[in-house]
Amino acid sequence: MTTETKATEADPRELAAIEEASIALDQAEPEEILRWAIDRYGEGLTLACSFGGISGMVLMDMVQNLAPSTEVFYLDTDYLFPETYEMVDTAKAKWVGANIVGYRTDVSTEEQARIHGANLWERDPDLCCEIRKVEPNRRALDGKAAWISGLRRDQSTDRGSTPAVQWDAKFGLVKVNPLINWDEKKVWAYIFKHSVPYNPLHDRGYPSIGCTNCTKPVKPGDDPRSGRWSGMDKDECGLHTAP
Repeated sequence: MTTETKATEADPRELAAIEEASIALDQAEPEEILRWAIDRYGEGLTLACSFGGISGMVLMDMVQNLAPSTEVFYLDTDYLFPETYEMVDTAKAKWVGANIVGYRTDVSTEEQARIHGANLWERDPDLCCEIRKVEPNRRALDGKAAWISGLRRDQSTDRGSTPAVQWDAKFGLVKVNPLINWDEKKVWAYIFKHSVPYNPLHDRGYPSIGCTNCTKPVKPGDDPRSGRWSGMDKDECGLHTAP
């Protein structure tokens, strides 16, 4: 079944509940939005955490406090920074027993180079993201009712109208965005207040962290996401774009 078919077959009552919740939770704090999602979807809920961004680490801490059995997944593109892989281990040590699962494509880096040529990310970054992020994300969400993302309205113009709860037509399930009303300052304040671990690359000029091939440090004052796919007409990996 394609995601388009799943989206078409979404229960109208569920869509109505999502719309109602989106309005009711539009100005809510993250924990309130999370409690709504946990109460409604239970074990059918999963959290996406890149172990690169600070938003994901804050949500990881909140979820561990509210519903520690919730699955937390990350996408192992085979091109993550060593610091990002170390963050996975750090999280497992801090939240002992946390249900952390990694998903990766079945296409090895060697096979990708053989099929599409070397350094695909330089010539067709969208295809590279489709292979190494979007497809594994689809498998991570298979069988789930809803997923939690770290999207914030302050991150970019495209994300400025992100709702608290929405139907994700690309993956065919509900998407919950608890941090929409927080800015980067609030996220960092939570991290320091609650001693939440974060990727050390943030202290080295990397405000937004993805794959090693497509992430560069940025200068103080520059757009935090300007280090992602620098020099390319691309600012999203494809996980949060329309199908």
